[in-house]
Amino acid sequence: MIFRRVLQYLMLVMLAGFLALFLLMPLFTVIGEGCSWQLICEVFRSPVYVEGLANSFAISLVTTAMVAVISLFLALLYDRYDFAGKEYCSLLMLLPMILPPFVGALGFQQILGHYGVVNTLLVKCGIPRIDFLGGDGKFWSVCLIEALHLYPVFYLNLITSLGNIDPALSDAAANLGANRWQRFLRIKLPLLKSGFLAGSSIVMVWSFTELGTPLMFGYNRVTPVQIFNGLTELENNPLPYSLVLIMLVVSAGIYLTLRKIFGTPAGTAAVKGSMGSKAVKLAGFKRFMPSLAFLLVAFMSILPHLALLGAAFSLRWYDTILPESFTLEHFGNALSNPLVLPSIVNSLRYSLLAMLIAILCGTLTALSSSRWRLHGSGILDLLSMLPLAIPGLVIAFGFLGMTARYAWAREIFNPVDNPLWLLAIAYAVRRIPYVVRAVGSGLEQTPEELENAARNFGAGPVKTLFKITFPLIGANLLVGGLFAFSFSMLEVSDSLILAQKSIFFPITKALLELSQILGSGPASASAFGVWAMFFLALTLAAAGILMGKKIGAIFKF
Repeated sequence: MIFRRVLQYLMLVMLAGFLALFLLMPLFTVIGEGCSWQLICEVFRSPVYVEGLANSFAISLVTTAMVAVISLFLALLYDRYDFAGKEYCSLLMLLPMILPPFVGALGFQQILGHYGVVNTLLVKCGIPRIDFLGGDGKFWSVCLIEALHLYPVFYLNLITSLGNIDPALSDAAANLGANRWQRFLRIKLPLLKSGFLAGSSIVMVWSFTELGTPLMFGYNRVTPVQIFNGLTELENNPLPYSLVLIMLVVSAGIYLTLRKIFGTPAGTAAVKGSMGSKAVKLAGFKRFMPSLAFLLVAFMSILPHLALLGAAFSLRWYDTILPESFTLEHFGNALSNPLVLPSIVNSLRYSLLAMLIAILCGTLTALSSSRWRLHGSGILDLLSMLPLAIPGLVIAFGFLGMTARYAWAREIFNPVDNPLWLLAIAYAVRRIPYVVRAVGSGLEQTPEELENAARNFGAGPVKTLFKITFPLIGANLLVGGLFAFSFSMLEVSDSLILAQKSIFFPITKALLELSQILGSGPASASAFGVWAMFFLALTLAAAGILMGKKIGAIFKF
């Protein structure tokens, strides 16, 4: 018993050391490099940087507002009514996540470009062309594509919160004379605060710090792109570190502000329903109306994916609504490009290693808090969730700063000679929360009595773990691993910043380089993006089937 406890605490200390070294130290490095009042004042004296911060914050506000409207409407429909095809809606809502907005921007340009689909329709209707991707149009295009990508995160959190509300509360209010609108405002909406906090905080921080989408649209007047463009002169100009530090502070401020607004005060915590959902069963044609709403939103959200497919297979798609002819030439051009095949191999190496690290760290964190109940495990659990609240750009810059400041980090994580461990650990740190939540969900649903019974029959702690616990939470481990692997394969911030030589480029860096080649570059990048889209689609479909509605817990912190 004593040996087992000592071993558990030893693993806890090792895990704490890993997170301190590869999560907290990059943060402190950014703070150390950028925390200069002179540099910070210089940032705020520059109208260019101030405009970048203002634009980034405006993007996060507009994107979150769009996402909230879409998600709340769909979540209430799902919770209130029993309609045709309801069992497939949660899986349908995952469709936008099968492609990062960074890659989807390629397809979106085909839709909103000067000679794209929308402008072609406008001309046919006698309306002059609109420059959607120029001037202020870039701002709204970035907001729209990010909103269409991120609303599933908000939606899944709201669905989880709605599932925890006891319908008896609404019935009691109805018996006291409250109408439907009053019950929504006084009962349901206050109890959705936790879902709003989880969803809005992730969406706001994500859209505030998103690098790939504005970079692909050429929208350079935002802070993440200004930081990225400052990489080339980092040795002579430390201002990007100050920008990263300001971005970190603003992100923390966003989360704390939302927590203050949507935090769950005493007496308003959601009550888990014991009576089950009281969904109204629709009949006749009405049973298809909610389904049509879900299909319409899903169709809008996958338009960039459809346009990417069209651009990848089309021989000519210019000033027409649909491609005029099709070809496989772009796939051949993509595969023949010296960047593509090596980038696939590189991403597989980085992501497999990152998945193993994330599974190990995430599983130990979940076990220490849910099963072992060690002193300090609660702090470790909170620390493991921190990457969801910290922009990937900040962590990437922190690792870059570590390699510049510390000789030991430069020897192990040299971004120039071999960034394997640098990228793998950076990916893993960002994905640990998904594993913690997936495994933690499985442990909460697994009766601890089964493990106690195994120990009573003489099974040791290791044997109990591998013979009882892991088989029972196998699906959750698989889901956590799938998310860690697939999102690492298409990670943007770490890949664009930490991969500096073309022979080490992962998929997303290769996609960016391809898209910037004049002529056939965007078409080849679209063909390459199709492979990434189908890969992530298979992963999310498997995760959705394995976890069902509980998949929303993965996006909580």
